Amino acid sequence: MNDKKSIPNQNCWESWNPDELACRLGYVSKPWCVVGGWALDLWHGAKTREHEDIEFTILREDFSVFRQALAGMEFFSVNDGVLTRLAEGLAPGVYISQIWCFDRSAGYWRADMMLEPGTPENWVYKRDRQIKRHRDEMVGVTTTGIPYLNPSAVLLFKAKYSRAKDKVDFFRAAPRLSPSECLWLQSCLEHQHLDHVWLTKL
Repeated sequence: MNDKKSIPNQNCWESWNPDELACRLGYVSKPWCVVGGWALDLWHGAKTREHEDIEFTILREDFSVFRQALAGMEFFSVNDGVLTRLAEGLAPGVYISQIWCFDRSAGYWRADMMLEPGTPENWVYKRDRQIKRHRDEMVGVTTTGIPYLNPSAVLLFKAKYSRAKDKVDFFRAAPRLSPSECLWLQSCLEHQHLDHVWLTKL
């Protein structure tokens, strides 16, 4: 661990919570939002379960801005489970869509940063760029100003894996989706996961 270029243990997570993340990114004017399980809890207005990490997404073109905002962190690209230290000033390769942020002084991973396509105006689903919506429709904001991804989009991402926690998240969130968001999620699932069991629950 004394070697500045060593690859940290992938299990050494003590992630920030959404308030801590927002404290570091609150002044950044570029689009970003919390995604994954924490996004659902921000939408619910309460923490519903424990979270191993915190994920947030940014536009790929804005990576340097967020790297500067998170000065003091070390950045590692993630590709097929392999971590590679991202040298200072080096942009992630076009095939990289995930960056882990490591706090060397504390010895913990703090956040999982996702690089997404799209524009400041439009959100684009990275697994199928035909699926897109206006960003204002896809990003909500808590009363304390923390941006989070629309729950229907979070569930669309979670549908690919359907891990135990994803199933719990779905059954907590689905009954609270508006009719229009249910229809949107259903349409996306039919396009991406035609036989998905969640289709019978929407």
